Amino acid sequence: MLGRTANGIFWLFRYLERAENTVRLLDAGFRMALTRNVATSEEEWRSVIVTIGQRKAYEAKNGTYAGIQVFNWILRDRNNAESVLRMVESARTNARMVRAGLTREVWEAINETWMRLSDALARPVRETNLGDVLDLVRRQSTQVRGAMDGTMLRNEIYNFARLGKFIERADNTARILDVKYYVLLPAVSYVGSSLDNAQWDNVLRSVSAERAYRWLNAGRMDPRSIAEFLILDGRFPRSLAFCYSKISSNLASLARDYGNSMPCHVMLAQCEALVREGRIDEIFETGLHEFIGGFIARNQALAAQVQRDYRFTE
Repeated sequence: MLGRTANGIFWLFRYLERAENTVRLLDAGFRMALTRNVATSEEEWRSVIVTIGQRKAYEAKNGTYAGIQVFNWILRDRNNAESVLRMVESARTNARMVRAGLTREVWEAINETWMRLSDALARPVRETNLGDVLDLVRRQSTQVRGAMDGTMLRNEIYNFARLGKFIERADNTARILDVKYYVLLPAVSYVGSSLDNAQWDNVLRSVSAERAYRWLNAGRMDPRSIAEFLILDGRFPRSLAFCYSKISSNLASLARDYGNSMPCHVMLAQCEALVREGRIDEIFETGLHEFIGGFIARNQALAAQVQRDYRFTE
């Protein structure tokens, strides 16, 4: 496979995953803001902007964190190069570039996603239709995944697509956990309060984990258990452990396809050990923020190494 084709597949599914993750976080922020007064709701919206890494760009164009400004910035603002609309457009551009490597069903699902979202975001989004727009993105993302899983050969194209998806998903889950400690909670005095519990519930909602977590933990809402679930529980499809089990299997498949291992396979073993052999007590003892920061850096380095090893620019 040409490197630029692998690059197109990899980034096509990274963009789609990032768009969906952004919408899930936006939905969680919207739910929290509805229960707050104006001043407090702006803090919730600010936390969403910080989590997706757009604070500097947002504040350069906007003076406040009013909800309608935030969700229009994230979803459709032309000044935002990383809006959901631009991400879906980038995914479609990559899909067109690698059209020959996709099944008809996958291409049609991606193209339909772009067309329907372009239509939904042609006008500013209001609070009254925000939920409908967020649901649309989630449904279309599910449709693309279903088309891929149901029609694509399990070959190198499929493996590069899955690498992009799970590297992006792991990054998102880690950032959401990190922001909870340093942005969402306004003061140490709130730890254990109803506000703290609501914010942890918000974290779970943003990765669609609230029902699975409550089912396994009988409704117990404490930071250690939630962090353990999102980092180490390999049963949950958005946990770091689950993401890395899939990254490992897809990189192993590529090694078999190409007949040799690459430096990224060595790097993978170091990253995977963090979530396969980690213990939550040790993570909290050394610092959750420090652990997550190290994980994010290694995850980004792995993505860059995959691109170098498989010559994505050629």
